[in-house]
Amino acid sequence: MKKFQVVGIGNAMVDVLTRAEDAFLADAGIEKGIMQLIDMDRAVDLYSRVGPAKEVSGGSAANTIAGIAHLGGKTAYVGKVKDDQLGAIFAHDLRAQGAVYETKLAGKDAPQETGRCIVIVTPDGERSMNTYLGVTEFLEPSDIDESMMADAEWIYLEGYRFDGPASHEAFAKAIAACKGAGGKVSITLSDPFCVSRHRDAFRTMIQNDVDLLFCNRAEMLSMYETDDFDAALAMAAKEVEIVACTDSEHGAHILSGDQRWLAPAVPTDIQDATGAGDLFAGAFLWGLTNGHDLETCGRMGCVAASEVISHIGARPESDLKELFTKHGLL
Repeated sequence: MKKFQVVGIGNAMVDVLTRAEDAFLADAGIEKGIMQLIDMDRAVDLYSRVGPAKEVSGGSAANTIAGIAHLGGKTAYVGKVKDDQLGAIFAHDLRAQGAVYETKLAGKDAPQETGRCIVIVTPDGERSMNTYLGVTEFLEPSDIDESMMADAEWIYLEGYRFDGPASHEAFAKAIAACKGAGGKVSITLSDPFCVSRHRDAFRTMIQNDVDLLFCNRAEMLSMYETDDFDAALAMAAKEVEIVACTDSEHGAHILSGDQRWLAPAVPTDIQDATGAGDLFAGAFLWGLTNGHDLETCGRMGCVAASEVISHIGARPESDLKELFTKHGLL
C-alpha cells in the first residue's frame, strides 16, 4: 500500500478573483477566456485597477490536489512559493485541506515573489486569467523528492508547468521515480496556448510516459492539430490507456482502448468557471484510486466541476461525497 493516492506537481499560485464587465477586459487589453502570462509590473498594474477581490490559494494542480484531499484522499503537492505573505497563505490553505505540502520555500532574498493569478470573471461566468508565475517558474529537479514520487499510486502533472526553464527535467525525475516503483502518470494539458508552446514535448511525454490524459475540447484539437474532435479523441486513445476530455455543457468523453463513455454535465448556475477542469480531474482520480469504474469516475468529475463553478473560487464549498451520493455514485 502506497502512502499517497495522488501527488500533484504544478504552479503554486494565489488566485486574486474579481468580477468585471467585458468592457474592462477590452480597456485593459485582456483577451477573454484564456490564460496570459504577465510580468511583475503588469501584475501590479492590473491589481491596482481591479475592484474588490478575493485572495485564495490556487494553481491548477493544487486545486486538483485540494479536491482529492477534500474527498479524504491521501495526497501531496509539489510547487514553489516564496517565504512571503502570499506564500504563507498558499501553504496554509493547502495543508488545511489535508494535503501534504513540503516543498522548500524560496528565501526572502529571492528576486521573484510568490506567483499570483489575477482572475477576471465576467457576467457569463467566463474567466480570463493573468498569471505572474514568480518563483513557481523556477521549480527544479532538486525540488522533486524521489521517495515521495515512488510512494504515489499516481502523479498528476500540470501542463502550465512546462513553461519553466528546468521543469521538463523536474518532470522527468518525478516520472522516473514514480514509474520505477510501479506508479502511474497523469497529465493535464491546461490550456490550448500552453499546448501550442510545448506541443512536441507534450506529445513525447504522452506517447512514452502518460497513462491518463486530462484535457478539454480546445486542448485536444490543438494537441492533435485537427478540427475533427472524434479523430483527435481516437488518436489520443491510441497513445494512452485512459483519456478524459471535458466538453463544457456537453459533459466529458472518457475513452479506454475501444471503449467510450459520455459522462453528462450537471446543470448549474455558473458563477465562475475557474477550476472546473481541476476539480473534474480531482474527482476522477479520487474515484479511480478508490476502485470505481471509468464511467463513474467521469460522472464524479462532472458533479465536482458543477459544484465548483456554482460559486466564486476554485475549491469546493459543498461536501462532494454527499453530492456523489445524491447522484447515485456512492
